[in-house]
Amino acid sequence: MLLVVNAGSSSVKLAVFDAGLQQVLAGSVTEIGSSGRLTLGAVDQACAVADHRAALALAFQAMAQQGLGLEDMTAAAHRVVHGGDALVAPARVTAAVIAGIEACVPLAPLHNPGNLTAIRALGELAPDLPQFVSFDTAFHATNPEVAVAYALPAAERARGIRRYGFHGISYGGLVRQLREKSFLPKRLLALHLGNGASLCAIRDGVSVATTMGYSPLDGVTMGTRTGGIDGNAVLRLAEVHGIAAAGRILNRESGLLGLGGHSDMRALHAAGTVEAAFAVDHFCYWAVRHAGSMIAAMGGLDGIAFTGGIGENDAVVRGRIVGGLAWTGDVPVHVVQAREERTIAAEAFALMAKDFPPNLHLS
Repeated sequence: MLLVVNAGSSSVKLAVFDAGLQQVLAGSVTEIGSSGRLTLGAVDQACAVADHRAALALAFQAMAQQGLGLEDMTAAAHRVVHGGDALVAPARVTAAVIAGIEACVPLAPLHNPGNLTAIRALGELAPDLPQFVSFDTAFHATNPEVAVAYALPAAERARGIRRYGFHGISYGGLVRQLREKSFLPKRLLALHLGNGASLCAIRDGVSVATTMGYSPLDGVTMGTRTGGIDGNAVLRLAEVHGIAAAGRILNRESGLLGLGGHSDMRALHAAGTVEAAFAVDHFCYWAVRHAGSMIAAMGGLDGIAFTGGIGENDAVVRGRIVGGLAWTGDVPVHVVQAREERTIAAEAFALMAKDFPPNLHLS
């Protein structure tokens, strides 16, 4: 069995997979540090845990109640948001890998610390359990230099200020699923649409361009993030409100929420207000506009794939985006379930097959 851990700043999601990549158990601990909730398999209860270590310990107790203990796990695998330009492939956790993740904290201050906390907490709770990591940025390491470099002086580029791209685990899983079904086209426009949203140009199964940049703020309109915005407008917000408040506005108070009063697309559809309708228009318009850029980066289009909460479930939004791309001609459109935890598990099992003796039973 393999345990997958997806840690955020105040929550932990967990899933257990067998060697056939079948999900055996899944759940989460929310609102770490305050009054939260443990939901794991048949267990659903209020909880109050102080930190990620306590959250994991509580989750493992719930697993044990359902017949699964840490002693049943062959390994654990984690989602890490930012690997920078050095950590560009799944890896086994070592001191060097942890140092690399720490070095990327300035690039993902809201995400990498939580990822590290979960890795360390699990290391304390189960010191002999091998741990692996998959990076959300890694899928885009195949982007050409001209696509990732900002036109900045060399000294600033040397600070790591460049485009990285995100949602890579989702895109990697999407490619894997389409390839398994023999549906993977040569030039694929992939749209991960959820509270966070991005587009990716995938040619021959690898990323050649994506809409997110140095951070997950850039690109299309999102639930609470602006998407693309002029740098001087950012400087003006910082001048008026201060850096911290400007960051809050850009990341947590903008996007669909800022335009239409709701960050959830379902709520916008139900609201029936002019502002809500405009927010949906804005989301679809910028998705189509950025899609044109992705198609140009691939030199054409052979297929479209939607994933993420909105991409999978909102037929109205999908229809409007596909309609806006009618000029590209008639191409297949796929809706692919986001299965990020399964992708993380698959990457860990692949590494284990290389690192461990072939006669080791991985389940």
